[in-house]
Amino acid sequence: MNLDYHFFSEHIKPMSSIVSVEVFPDGSYGNIRLVTANSTFIQMTEQTYADVGAAAMHNVAFEPDQPYERYFPKDKNFEELCYRSAIKGETVHTYIHPDRMPVWLYLTAIPLVSDKPNVGYCAYLQSYTKVPDYALMTNIAPELASRVLQICMKLRSSMDFTASIKTVIQDIRDLCDAEHCCILNTDFKQRRCAVLCEALSEDTKLSSMEKYVDDSFFAVVDTWHDTIAGSTCVIIKDAQDWADLERTNPVWYHSMKPAGAKSIVLFPLRYHEETLGYIWAINFDVSKTAMIKEMLELTTYFLASELASYQLFRQMELLSSKDVLTGILNRNAMNNRIDYFLSGKSDPEQPLCIIFADLNGLKQINDRSGHFTGDLLLKDAALTLQKHFPDFEIYRAGGDEFMVLALHQDKAVLEQKIQGFKAAAADPDGVCFAVGWSYGTTGKIRKALQEADSNMYADKEAFYQKYPDKRR
Repeated sequence: MNLDYHFFSEHIKPMSSIVSVEVFPDGSYGNIRLVTANSTFIQMTEQTYADVGAAAMHNVAFEPDQPYERYFPKDKNFEELCYRSAIKGETVHTYIHPDRMPVWLYLTAIPLVSDKPNVGYCAYLQSYTKVPDYALMTNIAPELASRVLQICMKLRSSMDFTASIKTVIQDIRDLCDAEHCCILNTDFKQRRCAVLCEALSEDTKLSSMEKYVDDSFFAVVDTWHDTIAGSTCVIIKDAQDWADLERTNPVWYHSMKPAGAKSIVLFPLRYHEETLGYIWAINFDVSKTAMIKEMLELTTYFLASELASYQLFRQMELLSSKDVLTGILNRNAMNNRIDYFLSGKSDPEQPLCIIFADLNGLKQINDRSGHFTGDLLLKDAALTLQKHFPDFEIYRAGGDEFMVLALHQDKAVLEQKIQGFKAAAADPDGVCFAVGWSYGTTGKIRKALQEADSNMYADKEAFYQKYPDKRR
């Protein structure tokens, strides 16, 4: 049988090529080659288009029957697409936004007749758009589209993002039939990561990610970008994939294998060219690999958008509740906390202690040495409070005034702590506090505030009587 693949490809209008996939008796594959291509494809390989970028194509002269890596970077997801079409006989459609390319790609692979027993062929067609085409993005099976829509609705159905995302990750785990699903927040500037949510099956022997995520775990996270290698995701589902991972990313491989991972799919959560986190499923149903990839390609688009909004909200919330100079909670946060107790939403009988600490001598420091020195004193004052009351809520009420709030603490233990704090913060030429405190219940917080404030002013007056030159 004499097949003229080049003649066939030239009669396809979109950018297209004919791909061959070498297959072995055990079902694994070897070389994947571009057998031939139409003129549009050849122009793309020999001329780097400004809107696609040099990272997408290698800008070399086209030669028939060469490994595809000659023309664009190695991509496991491209290989899987070609394998499914050329060897398994599937017609595959996907619409993706690879990290290495500033465009959205619409890809189609059509199986072709082969005249060789160990080689399969497919026609590989692609086109691209500079902005998302939502009709193409949602061109998936109706049942799958319905499930993704349900996930998106759950994300927006509650004001409590944390509760919503926990429900969503459970749904994704169920869809993947996986032992474990997780979303990890990442901060590449601070080189930190944290578990946002996770779901584990009832019968799993896998451990929670909380066991693994510490300051050193970011070294593993840092390897994922290169492993994804400009594609959309990483899928490890068989021995060949694991062997490739061991070769290309031994750090990640040796962290996954001992933990009991047999399969994994990992997607970055990217928004405006920034990676906000990652989502993965471990030990999923590999027979559903194509469906899982298609589902997560669409779901992660919405997840990343919601995560970006949540992180922005958290940053704004943090700015509105933290004192910029000292890093402790500010007056706005203090008022909100007091209002919460006054609203009656908490148990009115829970023990509460209010401690007011007013920094002595700040005005004199500002007048004599300048506000920069005064700011340093305020920072030292906040550190002193954090050192002596590490488990309590500490607020800068404004200026030189601070408040400490303690819940469910024994009165005798608190009194001992306060005495130790007063002794340590009594240097008239350094950090020196006037301190007043009151012990009561949250239901009578107004009384506790008044008593603590009155006691603080009495202590301040005693300080000025002892050091009259410090009086404002």
